[in-house]
Amino acid sequence: MTGPEPGTASPGPDRTAGPVSPQSGPPGPGPVGPGSTDPDAPLRVTTLELFFDLVFAFTLTQLASLLVHRFTPGGALEVLLVFGVLWWMYGGYAWLTNTRAPTRTADRLLLLVGMAGFLICGLAIPRGFGPGDTETRVALGAGYLIVVLVHSALFYRVNRNIVRVTPFNVSAALLVIGAAFIPSPASYLLWVAAVAVQWLSPVIIHPGGRFNIRPAHFAERHGALVIVALGESVAAVGIGAAPAGVTFAVILPAVIGLAVSAALWWTYFGDGDDERAEQAMAATDPDRRAGLALATYYAHIPILLGVVALAAGTALTIGSPAQPHPRQAIAVAGGAALFLAGSAWFRSALRIGPVALRLAGAGFALATAALGAGVSVEAQGAVLLAGIVAMLAAERRASARTGAEAGR
Repeated sequence: MTGPEPGTASPGPDRTAGPVSPQSGPPGPGPVGPGSTDPDAPLRVTTLELFFDLVFAFTLTQLASLLVHRFTPGGALEVLLVFGVLWWMYGGYAWLTNTRAPTRTADRLLLLVGMAGFLICGLAIPRGFGPGDTETRVALGAGYLIVVLVHSALFYRVNRNIVRVTPFNVSAALLVIGAAFIPSPASYLLWVAAVAVQWLSPVIIHPGGRFNIRPAHFAERHGALVIVALGESVAAVGIGAAPAGVTFAVILPAVIGLAVSAALWWTYFGDGDDERAEQAMAATDPDRRAGLALATYYAHIPILLGVVALAAGTALTIGSPAQPHPRQAIAVAGGAALFLAGSAWFRSALRIGPVALRLAGAGFALATAALGAGVSVEAQGAVLLAGIVAMLAAERRASARTGAEAGR
Protein backbone atom coordinates (compact mmCIF):
# COMPACT_ATOMS: atom_id res chain seq x y z
CA MET A 1 0.00 0.00 0.00
CA THR A 2 1.30 3.43 -0.81
CA GLY A 3 0.38 6.47 1.22
CA PRO A 4 -0.35 9.97 0.00
CA GLU A 5 2.57 11.80 -1.46
CA PRO A 6 3.78 14.45 1.01
CA GLY A 7 4.40 17.87 -0.30
CA THR A 8 2.10 17.66 -3.30
CA ALA A 9 0.36 20.88 -4.03
CA SER A 10 -3.14 21.36 -2.79
CA PRO A 11 -5.57 22.11 -5.59
CA GLY A 12 -7.17 24.81 -3.47
CA PRO A 13 -10.50 25.13 -1.70
CA ASP A 14 -12.58 24.17 -4.75
CA ARG A 15 -13.32 20.53 -3.98
CA THR A 16 -14.88 19.88 -7.36
CA ALA A 17 -11.53 20.34 -9.03
CA GLY A 18 -9.32 18.01 -7.03
CA PRO A 19 -8.51 14.35 -7.52
CA VAL A 20 -10.53 11.63 -5.92
CA SER A 21 -8.08 9.31 -4.23
CA PRO A 22 -4.35 9.87 -3.92
CA GLN A 23 -3.59 6.68 -2.02
CA SER A 24 -4.16 2.96 -2.02
CA GLY A 25 -7.15 3.11 0.27
CA PRO A 26 -10.91 3.54 0.25
CA PRO A 27 -12.39 6.31 -1.90
CA GLY A 28 -11.94 9.29 0.37
CA PRO A 29 -13.09 12.89 0.38
CA GLY A 30 -11.86 15.42 -2.11
CA PRO A 31 -8.92 17.60 -1.21
CA VAL A 32 -9.53 20.95 0.37
CA GLY A 33 -7.28 23.92 0.78
CA PRO A 34 -5.48 24.71 4.01
CA GLY A 35 -7.51 26.68 6.49
CA SER A 36 -10.79 25.78 4.83
CA THR A 37 -13.80 27.43 6.47
CA ASP A 38 -16.40 25.14 4.95
CA PRO A 39 -19.50 25.47 7.19
CA ASP A 40 -20.29 21.80 6.55
CA ALA A 41 -16.86 20.58 7.72
CA PRO A 42 -17.42 18.04 10.51
CA LEU A 43 -16.06 18.70 13.98
CA ARG A 44 -17.49 15.63 15.66
CA VAL A 45 -19.41 12.54 14.60
CA THR A 46 -23.09 13.26 14.01
CA THR A 47 -25.92 11.17 15.39
CA LEU A 48 -26.82 10.10 11.85
CA GLU A 49 -23.32 8.69 11.40
CA LEU A 50 -23.73 6.74 14.65
CA PHE A 51 -27.03 5.43 13.31
CA PHE A 52 -25.18 4.44 10.14
CA ASP A 53 -22.56 2.60 12.21
CA LEU A 54 -25.26 0.67 14.05
CA VAL A 55 -26.58 -0.64 10.75
CA PHE A 56 -23.08 -1.49 9.52
CA ALA A 57 -22.34 -3.29 12.80
CA PHE A 58 -25.39 -5.45 12.08
CA THR A 59 -23.52 -6.84 9.08
CA LEU A 60 -20.68 -7.80 11.45
CA THR A 61 -23.06 -9.73 13.72
CA GLN A 62 -24.42 -11.48 10.63
CA LEU A 63 -20.88 -12.44 9.67
CA ALA A 64 -20.54 -13.95 13.14
CA SER A 65 -23.78 -15.86 12.51
CA LEU A 66 -22.37 -17.11 9.21
CA LEU A 67 -19.27 -18.34 11.02
CA VAL A 68 -21.41 -20.07 13.66
CA HIS A 69 -23.27 -22.09 11.05
CA ARG A 70 -20.23 -22.70 8.82
CA PHE A 71 -17.22 -22.95 11.10
CA THR A 72 -15.03 -24.39 8.36
CA PRO A 73 -12.22 -23.05 6.16
CA GLY A 74 -14.88 -22.34 3.53
CA GLY A 75 -16.99 -20.40 6.02
CA ALA A 76 -13.97 -18.39 7.15
CA LEU A 77 -13.21 -17.56 3.51
CA GLU A 78 -16.78 -16.37 3.00
CA VAL A 79 -16.51 -14.10 6.04
CA LEU A 80 -13.28 -12.58 4.71
CA LEU A 81 -14.72 -12.02 1.23
CA VAL A 82 -17.92 -10.36 2.44
CA PHE A 83 -16.04 -8.28 5.00
CA GLY A 84 -13.57 -7.24 2.29
CA VAL A 85 -16.17 -5.58 0.09
CA LEU A 86 -18.26 -4.16 2.94
CA TRP A 87 -15.31 -2.65 4.81
CA TRP A 88 -14.06 -1.01 1.62
CA MET A 89 -17.31 0.91 1.21
CA TYR A 90 -17.60 1.70 4.92
CA GLY A 91 -14.23 3.41 4.56
CA GLY A 92 -15.55 5.33 1.58
CA TYR A 93 -18.48 6.68 3.61
CA ALA A 94 -16.28 7.49 6.62
CA TRP A 95 -13.82 9.48 4.52
CA LEU A 96 -16.67 11.25 2.78
CA THR A 97 -18.34 12.45 5.98
CA ASN A 98 -14.93 13.49 7.26
CA THR A 99 -15.06 16.20 4.61
CA ARG A 100 -18.71 17.25 4.85
CA ALA A 101 -21.06 16.42 7.66
CA PRO A 102 -24.49 15.05 6.61
CA THR A 103 -26.42 18.11 7.73
CA ARG A 104 -28.28 18.84 4.50
CA THR A 105 -31.60 17.15 3.85
CA ALA A 106 -30.53 15.59 0.54
CA ASP A 107 -27.33 14.20 2.08
CA ARG A 108 -29.24 12.74 5.00
CA LEU A 109 -31.80 11.05 2.77
CA LEU A 110 -29.12 9.56 0.55
CA LEU A 111 -27.22 8.32 3.59
CA LEU A 112 -30.39 6.62 4.85
CA VAL A 113 -30.75 4.87 1.50
CA GLY A 114 -27.13 3.71 1.78
CA MET A 115 -27.96 2.34 5.23
CA ALA A 116 -30.83 0.39 3.68
CA GLY A 117 -28.32 -1.12 1.26
CA PHE A 118 -26.11 -2.28 4.14
CA LEU A 119 -29.19 -3.65 5.92
CA ILE A 120 -30.12 -5.73 2.85
CA CYS A 121 -26.56 -7.05 2.71
CA GLY A 122 -26.71 -7.96 6.39
CA LEU A 123 -30.02 -9.79 6.05
CA ALA A 124 -28.63 -11.85 3.16
CA ILE A 125 -25.20 -12.67 4.62
CA PRO A 126 -26.02 -15.91 6.49
CA ARG A 127 -27.35 -17.53 3.28
CA GLY A 128 -25.42 -15.45 0.78
CA PHE A 129 -23.33 -18.41 -0.37
CA GLY A 130 -25.88 -21.18 0.10
CA PRO A 131 -26.62 -23.47 -2.82
CA GLY A 132 -30.06 -23.23 -4.35
CA ASP A 133 -30.86 -19.85 -2.78
CA THR A 134 -30.23 -17.60 -5.75
CA GLU A 135 -32.72 -14.98 -4.59
CA THR A 136 -30.86 -14.35 -1.32
CA ARG A 137 -27.52 -14.31 -3.08
CA VAL A 138 -28.82 -11.77 -5.60
CA ALA A 139 -30.20 -9.68 -2.72
CA LEU A 140 -26.72 -9.53 -1.20
CA GLY A 141 -25.28 -8.19 -4.44
CA ALA A 142 -28.21 -5.83 -5.03
CA GLY A 143 -27.88 -4.37 -1.54
CA TYR A 144 -24.21 -3.81 -2.17
CA LEU A 145 -24.96 -2.12 -5.49
CA ILE A 146 -27.24 0.29 -3.62
CA VAL A 147 -24.41 1.03 -1.18
CA VAL A 148 -22.04 1.76 -4.08
CA LEU A 149 -24.45 3.94 -6.08
CA VAL A 150 -25.48 6.01 -3.06
CA HIS A 151 -21.85 6.54 -2.13
CA SER A 152 -21.11 7.76 -5.65
CA ALA A 153 -24.11 10.11 -5.58
CA LEU A 154 -23.07 11.57 -2.23
CA PHE A 155 -19.44 11.83 -3.29
CA TYR A 156 -20.41 13.58 -6.52
CA ARG A 157 -21.92 16.38 -4.44
CA VAL A 158 -18.45 16.92 -2.92
CA ASN A 159 -16.04 15.94 -5.68
CA ARG A 160 -17.14 15.18 -9.24
CA ASN A 161 -14.03 13.15 -9.96
CA ILE A 162 -15.72 10.24 -8.20
CA VAL A 163 -16.83 9.23 -11.71
CA ARG A 164 -13.29 7.88 -12.16
CA VAL A 165 -13.69 5.50 -9.21
CA THR A 166 -17.36 4.57 -9.58
CA PRO A 167 -16.81 2.07 -12.44
CA PHE A 168 -14.55 -0.03 -10.20
CA ASN A 169 -17.03 -0.07 -7.33
CA VAL A 170 -19.97 -0.81 -9.63
CA SER A 171 -17.99 -3.59 -11.31
CA ALA A 172 -17.37 -5.16 -7.90
CA ALA A 173 -21.08 -5.06 -7.09
CA LEU A 174 -21.96 -6.63 -10.45
CA LEU A 175 -19.41 -9.38 -9.82
CA VAL A 176 -21.11 -10.13 -6.50
CA ILE A 177 -24.48 -10.29 -8.25
CA GLY A 178 -23.00 -12.51 -10.94
CA ALA A 179 -21.64 -14.87 -8.29
CA ALA A 180 -25.24 -15.58 -7.26
CA PHE A 181 -25.81 -17.50 -10.49
CA ILE A 182 -22.66 -19.62 -10.27
CA PRO A 183 -22.42 -22.60 -7.88
CA SER A 184 -19.67 -22.78 -5.30
CA PRO A 185 -16.72 -23.01 -5.27
CA ALA A 186 -16.55 -21.31 -8.68
CA SER A 187 -18.53 -18.36 -7.29
CA TYR A 188 -15.64 -17.66 -4.91
CA LEU A 189 -13.57 -16.60 -7.91
CA LEU A 190 -16.02 -13.79 -8.69
CA TRP A 191 -15.97 -12.70 -5.05
CA VAL A 192 -12.17 -12.64 -5.05
CA ALA A 193 -12.31 -10.59 -8.26
CA ALA A 194 -14.76 -8.15 -6.62
CA VAL A 195 -12.43 -7.61 -3.67
CA ALA A 196 -9.42 -7.26 -5.96
CA VAL A 197 -11.14 -4.76 -8.27
CA GLN A 198 -11.82 -2.40 -5.40
CA TRP A 199 -8.73 -2.78 -3.28
CA LEU A 200 -6.40 -2.54 -6.27
CA SER A 201 -8.25 0.30 -8.02
CA PRO A 202 -6.08 3.04 -6.43
CA VAL A 203 -3.04 1.45 -8.08
CA ILE A 204 -4.66 2.27 -11.43
CA ILE A 205 -6.11 5.62 -10.37
CA HIS A 206 -3.34 7.49 -8.60
CA PRO A 207 -3.67 11.16 -9.49
CA GLY A 208 -1.93 12.64 -6.44
CA GLY A 209 -3.18 15.46 -4.25
CA ARG A 210 -3.72 16.16 -0.56
CA PHE A 211 -6.50 15.27 1.86
CA ASN A 212 -7.41 17.56 4.73
CA ILE A 213 -8.18 14.96 7.39
CA ARG A 214 -10.05 16.21 10.45
CA PRO A 215 -8.47 14.22 13.30
CA ALA A 216 -11.21 14.57 15.93
CA HIS A 217 -13.91 13.30 13.61
CA PHE A 218 -11.84 10.52 12.08
CA ALA A 219 -10.62 9.07 15.39
CA GLU A 220 -14.05 9.34 16.98
CA ARG A 221 -15.75 7.66 14.01
CA HIS A 222 -13.57 4.56 14.15
CA GLY A 223 -13.72 4.39 17.93
CA ALA A 224 -17.50 4.63 17.81
CA LEU A 225 -17.65 1.73 15.37
CA VAL A 226 -15.54 -0.44 17.68
CA ILE A 227 -17.78 0.15 20.69
CA VAL A 228 -20.92 -0.37 18.60
CA ALA A 229 -19.51 -3.62 17.17
CA LEU A 230 -18.62 -4.91 20.65
CA GLY A 231 -22.06 -4.02 21.96
CA GLU A 232 -23.92 -5.61 19.07
CA SER A 233 -21.82 -8.77 19.33
CA VAL A 234 -22.90 -9.16 22.97
CA ALA A 235 -26.52 -8.49 22.01
CA ALA A 236 -26.31 -11.09 19.24
CA VAL A 237 -25.07 -13.72 21.71
CA GLY A 238 -27.97 -12.89 24.01
CA ILE A 239 -30.53 -13.14 21.23
CA GLY A 240 -29.08 -16.46 20.09
CA ALA A 241 -29.20 -17.82 23.65
CA ALA A 242 -32.80 -16.73 24.34
CA PRO A 243 -34.50 -19.91 23.02
CA ALA A 244 -32.47 -22.04 25.46
CA GLY A 245 -33.82 -20.21 28.50
CA VAL A 246 -31.86 -18.73 31.39
CA THR A 247 -29.88 -21.65 32.72
CA PHE A 248 -26.40 -22.15 34.08
CA ALA A 249 -25.37 -23.55 30.70
CA VAL A 250 -26.34 -20.22 29.14
CA ILE A 251 -25.28 -17.78 31.86
CA LEU A 252 -21.73 -19.02 32.40
CA PRO A 253 -20.35 -18.76 28.84
CA ALA A 254 -22.34 -15.58 28.20
CA VAL A 255 -20.94 -13.78 31.26
CA ILE A 256 -17.38 -14.95 30.54
CA GLY A 257 -17.78 -13.79 26.94
CA LEU A 258 -18.99 -10.40 28.15
CA ALA A 259 -16.03 -10.13 30.53
CA VAL A 260 -13.54 -10.88 27.74
CA SER A 261 -15.26 -8.32 25.48
CA ALA A 262 -15.06 -5.77 28.31
CA ALA A 263 -11.35 -6.45 28.71
CA LEU A 264 -10.84 -5.89 24.99
CA TRP A 265 -12.84 -2.67 25.27
CA TRP A 266 -10.43 -1.61 28.00
CA THR A 267 -7.43 -2.19 25.72
CA TYR A 268 -8.86 0.31 23.21
CA PHE A 269 -10.69 2.86 25.35
CA GLY A 270 -9.71 2.33 28.98
CA ASP A 271 -6.09 3.31 28.39
CA GLY A 272 -6.98 6.25 26.12
CA ASP A 273 -5.71 4.90 22.78
CA ASP A 274 -8.62 6.57 20.99
CA GLU A 275 -7.78 9.97 22.49
CA ARG A 276 -4.06 9.60 21.82
CA ALA A 277 -4.82 8.68 18.21
CA GLU A 278 -6.71 11.93 17.78
CA GLN A 279 -3.87 13.89 19.39
CA ALA A 280 -1.27 12.17 17.20
CA MET A 281 -3.15 13.01 14.03
CA ALA A 282 -3.74 16.59 15.15
CA ALA A 283 -0.03 17.04 15.88
CA THR A 284 0.96 15.72 12.44
CA ASP A 285 1.53 17.99 9.46
CA PRO A 286 -1.75 18.19 7.48
CA ASP A 287 0.01 16.89 4.37
CA ARG A 288 0.83 13.64 6.20
CA ARG A 289 -2.43 13.05 8.08
CA ALA A 290 -3.92 10.94 5.29
CA GLY A 291 -1.16 8.39 5.87
CA LEU A 292 -2.14 8.09 9.54
CA ALA A 293 -5.79 7.90 8.54
CA LEU A 294 -5.02 4.97 6.24
CA ALA A 295 -3.05 3.25 8.99
CA THR A 296 -6.08 3.65 11.27
CA TYR A 297 -8.36 2.24 8.59
CA TYR A 298 -6.23 -0.85 7.98
CA ALA A 299 -5.45 -1.50 11.65
CA HIS A 300 -9.17 -1.78 12.37
CA ILE A 301 -9.50 -4.77 10.00
CA PRO A 302 -8.09 -7.32 12.50
CA ILE A 303 -9.84 -5.52 15.36
CA LEU A 304 -13.30 -5.92 13.79
CA LEU A 305 -12.62 -9.44 12.50
CA GLY A 306 -11.57 -10.28 16.05
CA VAL A 307 -14.96 -9.11 17.32
CA VAL A 308 -16.67 -11.31 14.72
CA ALA A 309 -14.65 -14.41 15.63
CA LEU A 310 -15.04 -13.89 19.38
CA ALA A 311 -18.82 -13.48 19.06
CA ALA A 312 -19.02 -16.67 16.98
CA GLY A 313 -16.96 -18.64 19.50
CA THR A 314 -19.07 -17.45 22.44
CA ALA A 315 -22.32 -18.24 20.62
CA LEU A 316 -21.13 -21.74 19.76
CA THR A 317 -20.41 -22.42 23.44
CA ILE A 318 -23.89 -21.47 24.69
CA GLY A 319 -25.83 -24.45 26.00
CA SER A 320 -22.95 -26.90 26.50
CA PRO A 321 -20.68 -25.65 29.30
CA ALA A 322 -17.74 -27.39 30.96
CA GLN A 323 -16.90 -29.39 27.87
CA PRO A 324 -13.96 -29.31 25.45
CA HIS A 325 -14.85 -27.53 22.22
CA PRO A 326 -11.97 -27.38 19.69
CA ARG A 327 -13.85 -25.22 17.16
CA GLN A 328 -15.13 -22.75 19.73
CA ALA A 329 -11.72 -22.61 21.38
CA ILE A 330 -10.09 -21.66 18.10
CA ALA A 331 -12.69 -18.94 17.46
CA VAL A 332 -12.34 -17.41 20.93
CA ALA A 333 -8.54 -17.54 20.91
CA GLY A 334 -8.30 -16.28 17.35
CA GLY A 335 -10.77 -13.47 17.96
CA ALA A 336 -8.95 -12.15 21.01
CA ALA A 337 -5.57 -12.52 19.28
CA LEU A 338 -6.77 -10.61 16.22
CA PHE A 339 -8.15 -7.78 18.36
CA LEU A 340 -4.93 -7.45 20.38
CA ALA A 341 -2.73 -7.67 17.28
CA GLY A 342 -4.87 -4.99 15.61
CA SER A 343 -4.55 -2.73 18.64
CA ALA A 344 -0.77 -3.23 18.54
CA TRP A 345 -0.77 -2.30 14.85
CA PHE A 346 -2.90 0.75 15.66
CA ARG A 347 -0.46 1.85 18.36
CA SER A 348 2.61 1.23 16.24
CA ALA A 349 1.31 3.03 13.15
CA LEU A 350 0.31 6.15 15.09
CA ARG A 351 3.13 5.87 17.66
CA ILE A 352 0.75 6.21 20.57
CA GLY A 353 2.08 3.51 22.89
CA PRO A 354 4.26 0.42 23.33
CA VAL A 355 3.26 -2.72 21.45
CA ALA A 356 5.44 -5.50 22.90
CA LEU A 357 2.96 -6.46 25.60
CA ARG A 358 0.06 -6.31 23.13
CA LEU A 359 1.83 -8.74 20.80
CA ALA A 360 2.70 -10.98 23.74
CA GLY A 361 -0.95 -10.86 24.75
CA ALA A 362 -1.99 -11.90 21.24
CA GLY A 363 0.36 -14.86 21.40
CA PHE A 364 -0.97 -15.81 24.85
CA ALA A 365 -4.53 -15.62 23.52
CA LEU A 366 -3.70 -18.08 20.75
CA ALA A 367 -2.12 -20.45 23.26
CA THR A 368 -5.35 -20.62 25.27
CA ALA A 369 -6.95 -22.54 22.42
CA ALA A 370 -5.28 -25.69 23.75
CA LEU A 371 -7.08 -25.21 27.09
CA GLY A 372 -10.46 -24.79 25.43
CA ALA A 373 -9.92 -27.80 23.20
CA GLY A 374 -8.71 -30.02 26.03
CA VAL A 375 -10.64 -28.84 29.09
CA SER A 376 -13.47 -26.35 28.42
CA VAL A 377 -14.04 -23.03 26.68
CA GLU A 378 -15.16 -21.54 30.01
CA ALA A 379 -11.79 -22.38 31.55
CA GLN A 380 -10.14 -20.93 28.46
CA GLY A 381 -12.19 -17.74 28.77
CA ALA A 382 -11.26 -17.30 32.44
CA VAL A 383 -7.55 -17.76 31.73
CA LEU A 384 -7.77 -15.50 28.68
CA LEU A 385 -9.47 -12.81 30.77
CA ALA A 386 -6.79 -13.09 33.44
CA GLY A 387 -4.09 -12.80 30.79
CA ILE A 388 -5.56 -9.64 29.27
CA VAL A 389 -6.00 -8.06 32.71
CA ALA A 390 -2.37 -8.92 33.56
CA MET A 391 -1.27 -7.37 30.25
CA LEU A 392 -3.17 -4.16 31.00
CA ALA A 393 -1.73 -4.01 34.53
CA ALA A 394 1.80 -4.51 33.20
CA GLU A 395 1.26 -1.74 30.65
CA ARG A 396 0.00 0.57 33.37
CA ARG A 397 3.04 -0.10 35.56
CA ALA A 398 5.40 0.38 32.63
CA SER A 399 3.71 3.66 31.74
CA ALA A 400 3.93 4.91 35.31
CA ARG A 401 7.60 3.92 35.52
CA THR A 402 8.36 5.71 32.24
CA GLY A 403 6.54 8.82 33.45
CA ALA A 404 8.46 8.83 36.73
CA GLU A 405 11.77 8.48 34.92
CA ALA A 406 10.85 11.30 32.55
CA GLY A 407 9.95 13.48 35.53
CA ARG A 408 13.32 12.86 37.14
